[in-house]
Amino acid sequence: MTSNTRVVVIGAGLAGVRLARRLGELGTPVTLVGEEEHRPYNRVLLAEVLAGRYGPDVIALPTPAELVRGRVTGIDREVRAVHLADGSKIAYDTLVLATGSNPVLPPLRGLFTETHELPAGVHAFRTMDDCLGLSEAVRPGVRAVVIGGGLLGVSAARALAQRGAQVVLAQQAERLMEHQLDPTASKLVRRHLQDLGVEIHTECRVRDVRCVGGVVRSVEMADGYALDADLVVLACGVHPRVGLAQDAGLAVHKGVLVDDELRTSDPHIRAIGDCVQHAGTVYGLAAPALEQAEVLAESLAGDPNARYTGTRSLTRLTLAGEGFFDLAAFGETEPRPGDDVVQLADATRGTYRKVVVRDDRLVGGVLVGELGTVGALARAWEGAEPLPDDGPLLHLLTNDGGS
Repeated sequence: MTSNTRVVVIGAGLAGVRLARRLGELGTPVTLVGEEEHRPYNRVLLAEVLAGRYGPDVIALPTPAELVRGRVTGIDREVRAVHLADGSKIAYDTLVLATGSNPVLPPLRGLFTETHELPAGVHAFRTMDDCLGLSEAVRPGVRAVVIGGGLLGVSAARALAQRGAQVVLAQQAERLMEHQLDPTASKLVRRHLQDLGVEIHTECRVRDVRCVGGVVRSVEMADGYALDADLVVLACGVHPRVGLAQDAGLAVHKGVLVDDELRTSDPHIRAIGDCVQHAGTVYGLAAPALEQAEVLAESLAGDPNARYTGTRSLTRLTLAGEGFFDLAAFGETEPRPGDDVVQLADATRGTYRKVVVRDDRLVGGVLVGELGTVGALARAWEGAEPLPDDGPLLHLLTNDGGS
């Protein structure tokens, strides 16, 4: 790719910023378009800002030289230009969609006002503005209900509790973080939150958000039980942000469809990050987004062999501050018949380690507390190589592989 080729990236999140930075290092100038007023930031660390441990400036990302602030309203594929809300347009030779994802807003009665906005006191938890709005509203004794017990809900509930809020976490599934953790690890997460004063309700469905004068007052469960609420946090997951791609006529299923070169159905448009669907998978995680950005940078810089073949991503949740808590989960944490399982648990110290081995290969694991072995385990899993047969499986959990 020649140095005067115009590369335009829509989206200034982790994926977009990493791509712009890598292309800059490789000598390809980039125009990055971001719609948020704030400096680009690491979304993964928003809970740390909410908890009061970091200021917004601490999680800011290095900003590429050419950053345009504005909302893209459309893509003109014929003339290869993007249109912005202020009426301006930016021409491109190659366009990259790094539009990320939107929070899932559950179909609850009373969730939206007549003007289709969230009532006062109800917050999504996806952007810096969401985080700052919550930070301003939370204070000791405030009654907060977090809807959703996945990774985001657990992080939000803990951060609010550390700010002195009376927190109730409502989870529809039977346990917390059910997509990443096995039942034992999930119980440890639950115990950790309860030790911080978080009240947890699982297997319960929220039906209604009750407001008075446009301000939230309570949350009602499907069984009629009501929870008083000054704050409601929606942590029900995310879905790919594909509106621009759809309007432009690109192939979209759950996400924007891309091949191994991160190319969409238009050869002049690539896509990376949360908005992408590759080989049937929508990741919605930081690690795949960053890996896609690295591969695409190499491809756009002229490497004909640059290919993205998927990411075997590890979920890592580190909850710093009072009551430090650390966990990692990867691959298949529930065994199939015939699998070998090795577990070590220490109830006193609150640590738990488990790996699942199939046909002499590590296929998954979950670790809570004292994660010295996570590095070695993750490498063994990512490499998918046969495990050494010179010792018992127990050494996988006891050797200090470095984190």
